[in-house]
Amino acid sequence: MYENELRALKKAGRFRKRELFGDLEDYASNDYLGLAEDKEILKKSCKYLKKSPTHGSKASQLVNGYHPIFKDFENYLCKLNHFEDGLIIGSGFLANLALFEALARRGDTLLVDKEYHASGIVGTKLTEAEVLFFEHNDEKDLEKKLQSVEGKRVFVAIEGVYSMRGDIANKEIFAVARAYNAYVIVDEAHSSGVIGENLTGVFAHHNIAPDSTHIKMGTLGKAYGSYGAYILASKEVISFLENRAKSLIYATAPSIFDITYAYYSAKKIQQNLQSYQKSIKKIKSRAKATLGMETESLILPIKMPNSKRALQIQKSLQEQGFLVGAIRPPTVDRAILRIILRTSNTKQKKFFQIIKGLL
Repeated sequence: MYENELRALKKAGRFRKRELFGDLEDYASNDYLGLAEDKEILKKSCKYLKKSPTHGSKASQLVNGYHPIFKDFENYLCKLNHFEDGLIIGSGFLANLALFEALARRGDTLLVDKEYHASGIVGTKLTEAEVLFFEHNDEKDLEKKLQSVEGKRVFVAIEGVYSMRGDIANKEIFAVARAYNAYVIVDEAHSSGVIGENLTGVFAHHNIAPDSTHIKMGTLGKAYGSYGAYILASKEVISFLENRAKSLIYATAPSIFDITYAYYSAKKIQQNLQSYQKSIKKIKSRAKATLGMETESLILPIKMPNSKRALQIQKSLQEQGFLVGAIRPPTVDRAILRIILRTSNTKQKKFFQIIKGLL
């Protein structure tokens, strides 16, 4: 039924499939701090669940799926990030759907960075608000568009760290949004646990004190080594999401194990803050010294001439014991090798030398 389409994808170097990669040193996944492999956190999570009356999700959080660990983690995240209220949700994808579909109503305006994650772009198809896109990380283009906006509520959606570029959201965007009384939605999926004085993300990185106009979404499947997501905002916004966000209301509650694991991961980061910060600085310095490339985050994108070459280098690295991401259109306009500078990797020096020889 789809033979021609699949054949075309293969010819263009865009064909994808799930694979088991085996014992390779991982520079492809978003497990930035290696916490997905932390046996101490695994042990603590299992110990907690053994004492819990239930370890299954059971129902929607608004029926009977709201577990005490969810509330404890929400309170911890609010205190850590200086937000008034928060909620746990099943995934970053569901979190972005909730924010875009529920918050921006008819008569509102939603301005979105052109490089925003695909989940947000899907969300723009579900909202009744007017949707406008502004040039990536360009506060001047944002302001130009804000000048013509007449929505009763205005939202600006950005990422803390952009997943395919590795660059950080400009601080000036927050200032422009404030000048026009706009709410700012910040997807911190790739910035939480990676940047900021206490590794909480772009608010800390830019020394911005969150207020009622700020909405933060973060995932638990990257630096926190687990699965799920959270949204932090004012009490009013969180209450509205509880009443209007379909991806929260009509979804079974997240896995209790995953939330427990993420909670212990978040605590471990804060308890070992200097050690993680030192490891982040070290691997970024090695990348710069060997490859002459810098990144503001732990994402190092290397442009490729085409998809075929990206796959060739990926395969060569696999043969030498290393895994990287070969990201191809339509995810990106031009193929890249997407290297994740995971701090827990032990063969960093050798990896960078091999990469240098292949480029």
